[in-house]
Amino acid sequence: MTGSTDTALAQLAARLGERLAHDGRRIATAESCTGGWIGKVLTDVPGSSRWFETGYIVYGNGAKVALLGIAPALLAEHGAVSEPVVRAMALAALERSGADLAVAVSGVAGPDGGSAAKPVGTVWLGWAVRRGDAPQAHARQELFAGDREAVRRAAVRAALAGALAL
Repeated sequence: MTGSTDTALAQLAARLGERLAHDGRRIATAESCTGGWIGKVLTDVPGSSRWFETGYIVYGNGAKVALLGIAPALLAEHGAVSEPVVRAMALAALERSGADLAVAVSGVAGPDGGSAAKPVGTVWLGWAVRRGDAPQAHARQELFAGDREAVRRAAVRAALAGALAL
């Protein structure tokens, strides 16, 4: 199953890369629970240097603050796995990188760390895109089933698919 799933991720990444290259746009990533997996899948595509700008791996809250400028008060109020934080991550990656599109992911991959409000498998995905003068951000929550690897793989797939939809 892993091989076919990885093939599906590679195909999604290639489709996204083709679209970005065709449109002359560049992408940046801001990843927490996926730990750089989105950036890895994207840069596995030959020619990705034409459309991949940068990736921020901001696993801990300190990294979110230091590398992306996420307000500590936002993290304290909502937690890292939340809509406001993932939107802020996507917008910060977009602005700091100069890319045209950014994707952000923060979640609880497990096996621990879950709560009643945010069980294992809870993932917030965010996308920010330059349109006109002001960037636009979109976010959605998912609850993925499976073990740690399955949750992370599903988050990568959802992040790529969401970027393709923009």
